[in-house]
Amino acid sequence: MSLHATPKRGLFTIFASLLCSMAMPLMAQSNTAWPTKPIKIVVGYSAGGATDILARLVAVKMGNQLGQTFIVENRPGANSNVGAELVSHAPPDGYTLYAFSIANTINTSLYPKLGYDPIKDFEPIGMIAKIPNILVVYPNLPIKTVADYVRYAKESKNGITFASSGSGSSIHLSGEMFKMQSKIQMLHVPYRGSAPAVTDLLGGQVDSMFDNAPSALPHIQSGKLRAIAVTSAQRSPFLPEVPTLAESGYPNFDVQSWFALVAPAGTPRTIIEQLNAALNKALNTPDVRVRLQELGANPDPGSPEKMRDFAIAEVKRWREVVKASGAKAE
Repeated sequence: MSLHATPKRGLFTIFASLLCSMAMPLMAQSNTAWPTKPIKIVVGYSAGGATDILARLVAVKMGNQLGQTFIVENRPGANSNVGAELVSHAPPDGYTLYAFSIANTINTSLYPKLGYDPIKDFEPIGMIAKIPNILVVYPNLPIKTVADYVRYAKESKNGITFASSGSGSSIHLSGEMFKMQSKIQMLHVPYRGSAPAVTDLLGGQVDSMFDNAPSALPHIQSGKLRAIAVTSAQRSPFLPEVPTLAESGYPNFDVQSWFALVAPAGTPRTIIEQLNAALNKALNTPDVRVRLQELGANPDPGSPEKMRDFAIAEVKRWREVVKASGAKAE
């Protein structure tokens, strides 16, 4: 009996070995083939705002690093929640990414029900940059300092209006924090993104805005908007003559917007590592660093773990701010 069994086992072993040898190249190919098609970065705001500008800046360089085109797709709405929810449900294959921002850590406290969890539903890739917000006003108004701003609001029958890129954005909550500290009458006017808000501010339809530096700087430099103060703890090297709000009588006022890249939860670690490496290389290229400086942004390369820890801390921080300010999604 053993005389007949031995050849059968031998044939089975040979057949199994052949199957394994055929499967191994296929497995290796599946692990190394990515990316084989264009990669999409979804931005939750309209084109022209800070999130869009920074996403497009790194998209080009990352595409060069990975040998594929990166396409930026704008999906504005609900303070970026529309775009975030879309990506949270996308296949975790590395071909759909999301331009994650401070707004997403704020939204978890601002909205009673989200279609995604900003921590659990995404795999962090890495930080892009941090930037201060700038309090800018329509230049025809008699406002040149923070004291002027407060005085104007108190003397005006209807107070003062401030635009934002959407309820719950850092632009919005910077205004709410200032409203709490200054105790002046301020009317929030939300828009679907920073660009349309700036457009109305340039036309004088609204009085002011705590805008992100990248979208505000060109208009400040051209004289179309007047910078009153920056929201970060330190002055901006690009506007050294403009004081901080802390210097202007509002101590401990410190808000910086930040921007990052994430993928849907479950995206393979090997893909996350490739994306992280490409992002960090992009941020360290001389022309990108120069462009970020022009935009008033500070590059912040690092690991996915560093970004996750930071995002968790931001969720906690903004939960406290939203609760104290009474801000609600509109």
